[in-house]
Amino acid sequence: MNQDRIRLLQQFLDEEPEDPFNWYALALEETKTNSERAAELFEYVLKNHPTYLPAYYHAGNLYLSTGNRVRAKEILQSGVNLANEKGEQKSMGELNTLLDQLND
Repeated sequence: MNQDRIRLLQQFLDEEPEDPFNWYALALEETKTNSERAAELFEYVLKNHPTYLPAYYHAGNLYLSTGNRVRAKEILQSGVNLANEKGEQKSMGELNTLLDQLND
């Protein structure tokens, strides 16, 4: 099932590579089986679509779960800053919750 979803999401990405959601959705699916590929996809979104707020939480969580606490903290702090700029209080709270886990 996962490979079918990955193929479909890759097709969406191939058809509309300028849409950050397509990169994000594929990255989310890849987190289930291939964290390296997921990290590459999230890094693409963060670099090329830096205002795509949903990517910060999931990218930070991925790095946190794989033990890269430094990169997780960088991403989450950037996400908090972006959420603050956008006035997205709920997202800011979620990102801060993950940041707090880094301090435990």
